[in-house]
Amino acid sequence: MPTNVLGDELECCCRQPMTGFYRDGYCRTGPGDVGLHTVCVQVTAEFLAFSKAQGNDLTTPVLQWDFPGLEPGDRWCLCVTRWKEALDAGVAPPVCLEATHSSVVEWVNLEDLQAHAVSDDAG
Repeated sequence: MPTNVLGDELECCCRQPMTGFYRDGYCRTGPGDVGLHTVCVQVTAEFLAFSKAQGNDLTTPVLQWDFPGLEPGDRWCLCVTRWKEALDAGVAPPVCLEATHSSVVEWVNLEDLQAHAVSDDAG
């Protein structure tokens, strides 16, 4: 089992809605995941608006991808580069550290992730 940014076993991010590159609830990565869907976030309205403005509408359902569309408060495995863009823009969504893949620290500082951490009891 992959590890999280804290060095422990990677926990499930969310199954309602079902998330992850492999749609198994985990923010793990592998061959074919060019977006690196490795950051478990709790989306906010501000972040969703930012993402849509960047060309990635996460609110509109896409049935052929079995994507229900996200609402504020939903948890989702976000691409690490999108989280970094949101961080730089001051709209980074909260992160569930226990469910965020260890590879994320190759892109962002653990301190930045910790500064945006949420408790795991919200999901």
